[in-house]
Amino acid sequence: MSIRIGILGYGNLGRGVESAIRQNPDTVLAAVFTRRDPGSLKIRTEGVPVVSVDQAADYADKIDVMILCGGSATDLPVQTPAFARLFNVINSFDTHARIPEHFAAVDQAAREGGKVAVISVGWDPGMFSLNRMIASACLPEGANYTFWGRGVSQGHSDAIRRIEGVEDARQYTVPVQEAVDRVRGGEHPDFTARQMHTRECFVVAREGADKARIEKEIKEMPNYFADYDTTVTFISKEEMRRDHAELPHGGFVIRSGVTGFDGEHTQIIEYSLKLDSNPEFTSSVLIAYARAAARLASEGQSGAKTVFDIAPAYLSPLSGEELRAHML
Repeated sequence: MSIRIGILGYGNLGRGVESAIRQNPDTVLAAVFTRRDPGSLKIRTEGVPVVSVDQAADYADKIDVMILCGGSATDLPVQTPAFARLFNVINSFDTHARIPEHFAAVDQAAREGGKVAVISVGWDPGMFSLNRMIASACLPEGANYTFWGRGVSQGHSDAIRRIEGVEDARQYTVPVQEAVDRVRGGEHPDFTARQMHTRECFVVAREGADKARIEKEIKEMPNYFADYDTTVTFISKEEMRRDHAELPHGGFVIRSGVTGFDGEHTQIIEYSLKLDSNPEFTSSVLIAYARAAARLASEGQSGAKTVFDIAPAYLSPLSGEELRAHML
């Protein structure tokens, strides 16, 4: 029996979920929900209704898992508790510092509705989170290091686009190679943010805009660029379309630890990702956890979950027997 998936929001992530469903034969797209005029939205899956988000409640018995594809800043904190009362839901909430409060709000709503809600699914938080946890459990004496990039940060790019005089922007996060080499060499340095990553900004300025002011505002922006070595390059709209249309990303998590009675042996665990499309990979992870949410719901579970709470076997379409025979 296919898992019926609903998509709420049809931006980069929503389109990625639609394509990921096609790669998972045990899932089927049931409906796409939008805040836009449904008649203006063209999806790629034939025969699937596009519905106003205001009518979502009418589909409560037609959808097994609703995948919420909004933004973490304003959409998901409101949407997730609201929809968790009606549907089993998945989101990719990625504001790390606010995950505990988000979990609490979603957990209360999901339990009231008797539904399963899996939050903060993707690659970081998500797959990287799992690797940090497992590596820390296996090597209790050591340190974790997470490097992101080289890749497009959609949140940082959006922050630049909000500056007066900016028409378009892409921001790339780039690991500092010297820092990577030191960790891979077995050192346990205490890095600052500036020592681990740099920021590369490519900006299309509006005609007549003060480029010096824009560059100053970018480099001094707190929580985004002020703590990093940042370069700003102004380019044309044509160059932006030609050279920066894609959304690649990736990175790696390294656990550098020691074992032995006297800590005489260095042990290093590394997990890495190299992604042509950040939203499409995130969508693929969301589908795997949607499968898990459907299984947990069928067992009568409810409440909020994270990647830490779900057994790996629940992600796979294979049976326990198949997993033991081919992947163990």
